[in-house]
Amino acid sequence: METTIKEYELIRKKLKAYNYAMYMISWDSATEAPKGSFEDRGKYVGVLSEQAYLLQTSKDYLELVNELNENKDKLDPVLKHEIELAKKENDRTLKIPMNEYIEFQVLMSQSQEIWAKAKNNNSFEDFYPTLEKIVSMQRKFIKYLEEDNMKGYNVLLDMYEPKMTVDTLDDFFGLLKERLVPFFKKIQESNINIRTDFAKLGFDIQKQKEFCDYLIDVLGFDRNHGLMKESEHPFTSGFGSNDVRFTVHYYEHDFTSSIFSCIHELGHALYEQQIDPVLNDTNVGGGASMSLHESQSRLYENMLGRSHEFWEAHYPKLQSLFNEQLKDVSLDEFHMFINRVEASFIRTEADELTYPLHIMLRFDLERALFDGDLEVKDLENAWNEKFYDYFGIEVESAKKGVLQDIHWAGGMFGYFPTYALGSAYSAQLYYHLEKEVDIKQTLLSKTTKSINEWMKNKIHLVGSTMYPKDIIQKAINEEFNPEYYVNYLINKYSKIYNI
Repeated sequence: METTIKEYELIRKKLKAYNYAMYMISWDSATEAPKGSFEDRGKYVGVLSEQAYLLQTSKDYLELVNELNENKDKLDPVLKHEIELAKKENDRTLKIPMNEYIEFQVLMSQSQEIWAKAKNNNSFEDFYPTLEKIVSMQRKFIKYLEEDNMKGYNVLLDMYEPKMTVDTLDDFFGLLKERLVPFFKKIQESNINIRTDFAKLGFDIQKQKEFCDYLIDVLGFDRNHGLMKESEHPFTSGFGSNDVRFTVHYYEHDFTSSIFSCIHELGHALYEQQIDPVLNDTNVGGGASMSLHESQSRLYENMLGRSHEFWEAHYPKLQSLFNEQLKDVSLDEFHMFINRVEASFIRTEADELTYPLHIMLRFDLERALFDGDLEVKDLENAWNEKFYDYFGIEVESAKKGVLQDIHWAGGMFGYFPTYALGSAYSAQLYYHLEKEVDIKQTLLSKTTKSINEWMKNKIHLVGSTMYPKDIIQKAINEEFNPEYYVNYLINKYSKIYNI
């Protein structure tokens, strides 16, 4: 077994080297690559993808994984879990023809730049041909990967949240619709007035960057092993706990967008940085699932970052940077503003209460695309119609509608539901965090250090050496329960709107 393990580790090291190169190319593409470089880099991405594919599907590697999987009870728990995941990934990879796998990777190396241009041009037509290729290939991949107990859209869901199914999501979203939609209507009928006049003033982008840089230290992000850049759509990426990077986008007339995008991405980044460095050379050193990852970003962004205590500590800094715009805006007025509830176009800027509606819209459209009930050419109209049904407002433009997210350009169908699940996880974790950590006092002290430490010990440290449900069970001694999420939202907004 020792020889087999060493041989496996040697090939794993080579695969990680290819993945590292792809990671660096992807990061560069999204942040600062010259626009004229994408055609050439697409060729080289194809070469790297081909070599990685050949190695991952080589007889030696497959036999090593199979042998270790057959003897997994003899392995330590970390390697055992890694091999289980490797076996599952190998089975998937082998079912997809190499030429189609490489074609898809090349497409992904170009599609995000095409999407960004289409968004800036406010033209779905400019992105439609590329998106149609992506969906067509994903439909083919589903057919390759289907099993007796997992078919259709469930294949994509399982890639981001193991064992997640349409039926489970129908039940989850059903609970949210049953309790939150009527509550949202009550808020819309409220006569509480929230001041918003200052929000549309011009807020210097350089000063926004300065405040986000300030937040990096407040939240305890390790600058020696990470950095912040700017991109069209905020995201976090990394390669082990020693190299974690995130981006923010800035709008002159929507200054809170960058603030909460920054806090959101720092939630992701802290998760990655606080994973045990011992796991960096393994394949189980990242977050355990997209939903668990999202639980961290949503908890930091909303439950901490929108709290009154957080802004008691940091509003003076913000006012000092934007004295002209905020000089007559009180702390309470600002706090009410950042927690207001309203129907809005942009998912990433939606309030906590309406946020799940944005996810349900995308879930419905994705399911229709892969159930054969919707074609890509009709996607923009379907989006606009469903958005009006959910929010009661007409979509103003493609960039505020079907083109607003980068996920579909990255081929990440099945990803969106994890955002809603992650929000629900965050509420349950917050409930237990509050029992063990004085959250209010921690935030007033201008640091999240004790909160970071709790998350590190309960969630982060183990990386993906366990399945998400097992990590949560171990952390709080109970299974996932979405009632915490609904109760949290109703309690929070009942206080704000005097309901």
